[in-house]
Amino acid sequence: MTILCVRFQLPPMYEAALPGLLGLLEDFTPVVQALPPDGALVDLRGAERYFGRDAVELASVIRVRALAHHGVDCVIGAGPGPMLARVALRDARPGVTCAVPEEPGAIAEFLAEKPVAALPGIGAATTRTLCEYGLDTLGLVAAAPLSTLQRLVGAKIGRELHEKASGVDRGRVVPNAVSRSLAAERPFTRDELDPERHRRALLSAAEELGARLRALDKVCRTLTLTARYADRSSTTRSRTLKEPTAHSAALTRAAYGMYDALGLQRARVRSLALRAEGLDPAEHASYQLTFDPLDEKARRIEEVADRARAKFGARAVMPGALASSGVSWPTAA
Repeated sequence: MTILCVRFQLPPMYEAALPGLLGLLEDFTPVVQALPPDGALVDLRGAERYFGRDAVELASVIRVRALAHHGVDCVIGAGPGPMLARVALRDARPGVTCAVPEEPGAIAEFLAEKPVAALPGIGAATTRTLCEYGLDTLGLVAAAPLSTLQRLVGAKIGRELHEKASGVDRGRVVPNAVSRSLAAERPFTRDELDPERHRRALLSAAEELGARLRALDKVCRTLTLTARYADRSSTTRSRTLKEPTAHSAALTRAAYGMYDALGLQRARVRSLALRAEGLDPAEHASYQLTFDPLDEKARRIEEVADRARAKFGARAVMPGALASSGVSWPTAA
């Protein structure tokens, strides 16, 4: 095993802590890929030779240092590739690293009983389609003819799915930085069931992200939603925007769309977080002209609201739906 997938068990307002934890990982290897909001992939091929320890032993050292220096525990999966390490993370728990063996036969055995949803990048629609045809485990998917999978989910996805289910991991760890993203999280005071309160929390987070992006003269290309539940599990969904934007209304629509697609119904939600990713200078972004007077009016109102917040504070102007909702609002833009 040479790749670790690390998920830090961060407190609700995690954004300030994550860069420091990534720095801890970089003490072992420069090949660290941030996986916002709370994780990272780590390539330890060089570190194993340098420290004279294997990946599982180094995982134990990482866990101890995270606790000692940051007071944060973590769960770690290990495997011969990034995809396998992320699958192993599902079975890991604090204090115990789950490792996928390197032998092909052992990898196939490890994956065989896992649900299709265990594979990274496999969405709900693909999972539902496969389950409708009885292909609900990775072992069944791996045993299915490639042509059958391609008829069900398409040629490209079918081939990728067949390879991953068979244990073929072509991924690699791509070093990146968490600084190319902004996050806003809204924790609830209790596990929240009310969809309307969920939507108000998303509205608040999208408004905050929009204001921060505009203050930095940035736009984002991707928006990521993370829902954390009462049982400490979480669901993450990403959406590429139609055009790079810092417009709060566009961010809110994208957030609502991802939330509706989750179909949470009566899920007990502990917090909701939005992350704006793929940040670029606003001057380099294109803007689709429109004859919609409401859109132009909303953008002019945003400009006025930003000036008011800069002068009187972040709470000077906010959407009416949030004025008396009890949803948290940032104290500074």
